[in-house]
Amino acid sequence: MKEPENVCNENTFNRLYETHGKPVWRFIYFKCGDGAQADDLVQEAFIKLWQNCAKITKEKAKSFLYTVCNNAFLNEVAHKKVVLKHAKIQTDHTNFQSPEFLMEEAQFHEKLKNSLENLTEAQRTAFLLNRIEGKKYAEIAEMLNISVKAVEKRMSQALGKLRKEIGNI
Repeated sequence: MKEPENVCNENTFNRLYETHGKPVWRFIYFKCGDGAQADDLVQEAFIKLWQNCAKITKEKAKSFLYTVCNNAFLNEVAHKKVVLKHAKIQTDHTNFQSPEFLMEEAQFHEKLKNSLENLTEAQRTAFLLNRIEGKKYAEIAEMLNISVKAVEKRMSQALGKLRKEIGNI
């Protein structure tokens, strides 16, 4: 039996790009509506494909590209929502609070941001989809093409890490 061909061969990789580059770009462009962003996301997906080429067979490459592209887009959306929400919080607050409170609040936001960055991509995605976008575990599982139990595990790990890192505030 022949071993499945991985995509580390440059010719194979180039054929994959020629075959799937445009369709993946159209898929993500339809979601984001921005050609430059679609270019960046597709480029990121192909970079990750190349970095993981030994682990990915030629048959799984298409699915990998779409999944990576979609997850990168969802991460960008979640990040933008956090930034917008943070900006809204900043504009909603007037300076009636004490300087100590403002300093503690700034420290908390910085600690939260750093803690979110320390989560794995899978944990961060699940956490942001649930807590920022308000998605239920079943919806997240369907979006990420994983089981509800996997979402529960990612959320549990994410919450545990966040509690551990932010717990002393």
